[in-house]
Amino acid sequence: MANLKITILHDVWEEGPPEPEPEPVKAQRGKNGKLRKKKKDPLHDREEIFEALTKLGHEPSYYVLDGKNQSLLALAKRSTDLVFNLTESYAGDDTMDKNIVAFLELLHIPYTGGDPRALYLAQDKAIAKKIFDFHKIKTPDFAISYKGRTDHSHDIEFPLIVKPVSEDGSIGIDNGSVVDSVKELMERIHYIHEEFDSPALIEEYIEGREIYASILGNDNPEVLPLVELDLSKLPKGTPRIAGQDVKFDHETEAYKVTKSAPAENIDEETTKNLCDTALAVYRALKLRDYGRIDMRLNKKGEAYVIEANPNPWLASAAEFNMAAKKAGYSYTEMIDKIVELARARTV
Repeated sequence: MANLKITILHDVWEEGPPEPEPEPVKAQRGKNGKLRKKKKDPLHDREEIFEALTKLGHEPSYYVLDGKNQSLLALAKRSTDLVFNLTESYAGDDTMDKNIVAFLELLHIPYTGGDPRALYLAQDKAIAKKIFDFHKIKTPDFAISYKGRTDHSHDIEFPLIVKPVSEDGSIGIDNGSVVDSVKELMERIHYIHEEFDSPALIEEYIEGREIYASILGNDNPEVLPLVELDLSKLPKGTPRIAGQDVKFDHETEAYKVTKSAPAENIDEETTKNLCDTALAVYRALKLRDYGRIDMRLNKKGEAYVIEANPNPWLASAAEFNMAAKKAGYSYTEMIDKIVELARARTV
């Protein structure tokens, strides 16, 4: 592949763009008097991608999209062959990520990852679940409620989990999300309406293992080895769910006792079922280049789709790279594959 000018596009949920060159690692003396290197802080995913693209011979640069000083209009004037899209919001609105790529499409600027349709379908969990139902893909029965109006409802039974219909990153999910009574349900629906001004997605809570299927590719997408988020060590009495404390709050006990790793002790038939289910979701929601499908595996070995994630986190410590590494890809090879998939649409 020819060397490309690649713009790494990210938003203001993260701090400003880092310097291209990492800071030097400083040496310190240990108790024994010997010099030792100070441990570097973990890199942002954008920094790791920058390094990988540089190794591949490309010319990467950063562009932070804040919707004000650094706008889409300024982005359109940049000289770039490809946008590596890491955005999750626009001007603080995380429902506008689809509009960013729609703008890029109007200008015929190639970019990695999901198109506007895929981002919209995956973000609106109610629409996604209706599509799953149509394709006979198992997903928990659910209802949608907004300020007294019911948009859709199966016959559902407690326990239930209640969350915003269009948020991602486990926003709005905590230990109070799983409810066992009508009183708790009404209180949680009210909380979702007031806190997020969003319809509440009410779905049957599936007790079981949390399994992630990462997928790489387009015409012949490859399901990478399965990864499990082990929730078994969460404090007694708390629901086994991947809330914000589990995923992002490094100081909580929930974060410290949970970890992701390649899934083990899943028989061949169940593994095939999980992979086939993930592929069906990937295709039904028109995901492309790369994605991650989150599922629950109940005690009967049945796979229930919880949600689909276009453009999942690409940090080396993230589940997607764990799966790619297990499949034999180096981090640089994984990034190269994503670039190739996006570039193939324009050549």
